[in-house]
Order: sequence, then structure tokens, then C-alpha cells
Amino acid sequence: MCTAATYKTKDFYFGRTLDYEFSYGEEVVITPRNEPFPFRYMAGMPRHFAVIGMACVAQEYPLYYDAVNEKGLGMAGLNFVGNACYAASPAKGKDNIAVFEFIPWVLGQCATVKEAGALLAKANLVGLPFNEQMPAAQLHWLIADREGAITVESVREGLRIYENPVGVLTNNPPFEQQMFGLNNYMRLSPKTPENLFSSELPLSAYSRGMGGLGLPGDLSSQSRFVRAAFTRMNSVSGCTEKESVSQFFHILGSVEQQRGCCDVGDGKYEITLYTSCCNASKGIYYYTTYENRQLTAVDMHHEALASTGLVRYPLIQEQQVKMQN
Repeated sequence: MCTAATYKTKDFYFGRTLDYEFSYGEEVVITPRNEPFPFRYMAGMPRHFAVIGMACVAQEYPLYYDAVNEKGLGMAGLNFVGNACYAASPAKGKDNIAVFEFIPWVLGQCATVKEAGALLAKANLVGLPFNEQMPAAQLHWLIADREGAITVESVREGLRIYENPVGVLTNNPPFEQQMFGLNNYMRLSPKTPENLFSSELPLSAYSRGMGGLGLPGDLSSQSRFVRAAFTRMNSVSGCTEKESVSQFFHILGSVEQQRGCCDVGDGKYEITLYTSCCNASKGIYYYTTYENRQLTAVDMHHEALASTGLVRYPLIQEQQVKMQN
């Protein structure tokens, strides 16, 4: 499972969790402006906006899971198994993009959500696998900037683009159903509830936090969407960079998965493989892993963004502990 979210403070933050037991070998990868993005059906981009994000690098190509470009536009792909539907072949008069190229294609040339929406008007997502070992992933996407967010879904009816007012996306069901499900929780509040059950009964709040009573706590994608949306919409951050980053990880922490709680058979479990947060205004990418809870950061502007060649930072997986005595 995956969860992506945006959080707006003085700077714009974009982040996500990725939840699998096994991975392809994730790294924080910076693609400088002059490192070409080749495309299978379209002319490549010899120059583009610099991009930083979590990726698996295969054949020197960054297969981004989530990323932010130097202009502050962020994008993440989330599992959409059973609902994602891609074109089997290129279409005339369309911008034909293989699914694994989608994030580089958008972030390489768009500075805002508005620009991304205009670009997608002619897009045709093709279900071409990267290679025989890596079939086309079934995904939908969250695209966000400091002004707002959209959800993009390629389904049987075609490419669908939705305004995303909560700035949150998880896996299935489709986004319209995720949003509709929030109607079931409109009574929830961070405030202490009043007794509306009956004026004849002396009911009272016997604990703090009862305004959120009924918030789903299971690990299904829909429940995680509700929980992340409630936390994101009601949480309050401080004003500093450190306070905002800390708050964002607390938001994403509300939907973490612990090993053993989601059994997928054969002794395998879904876990929160990594959690990431990016200050999109400054190009600083923060992350934690399942075993390493310490925040680790990579600043794209500490690299030569006008150069060529991928800049790769393997994840620090071993737990880091600061001893105080």
C-alpha cells in the first residue's frame, strides 16, 4: 500500500509512505538538468527541470516512485491494481508516454499543477513494460504544488483528472470513491463532542480525543485515506522548517504499517518500507526507513544541477541512535 500527501506551510511539503515487504533497491536519486530523459514513443528531453525523489535505477534510468522538481512540483505513483487501464499501443495525435516515463515526463517540463493539467490533455499512457522483468505497474498519481493538488487515473474510460481538495491519495478504490467515503465521517472533529444522543441521558465525554471516535484504524487503503485526510486537515504545525518537517512525518505516521499486522501469505507482510517528505520550495528530500527512524536529508541544490549523470544516495537502512550519556 502507499499513501501520498501534501502539506502547506511557509514552504510547500510533499511526502509519501511506500509499503511492501520487499523492494527493488530504492535510492534517493537526483537527475540534473542536462541528464537526458529518453522516451520510447516521444522525442527525449536533453534538458529539463532537475528532479529529486525516491527511485529504483535500472539500466541507468531513474524509475521514480515519488519526486519533486526544482520548481516545486511534486508527483507520486500509488498502487491502483484492478482499476488502472492503459493503452495497448500508441495513438495518433496523442503524446504517447509509457507508464514508467510518466513522472519524468511531467516533472521534466511542468512547474505547476496548472501546467501539468494542460500537458495531460493530450496524454496517452501506454502499458509498455520497462523490460521483461519489470511489467507496467498499475498506478494512479497525485500531482501537487503550493497552490493545490490533482489526482490522475488512467482507467477503461480514458484518462481522468480530479481536483484533490484534501491533498491525500492512497491505493484503491478510485479517487471519487475515496472522496465520497469521507461523507461517513463528517461528524468527526478534533474538539470535545457534545451529547446529541439524547437530552434525557446524562452522557459525557470521559476521555480526551473523543471527537474523533469512529475514525477507522484498520490498514485498508480506504481507511488509511480517511485517517490521513483527517490528520492532514486538522493538524497544526509550527513555523520553522524543522517543526513543519516533523509535523509532516507525524501525519504520515498515522497510516504506518508494522511488520506482522498485514499478512499477505507465505510468511510475508506489508510494512512501511520508507516514509518521505520533501520541502518542494528548497529541494530538500527527507526520509526514514522501517529500521532507521532518524531523519535523513538530501539537498538537491548541494549538487551541480546544470551537469549530467544521475546523483544517487543509497538509503541508510540501519537504525541510527544518538546516545546522550
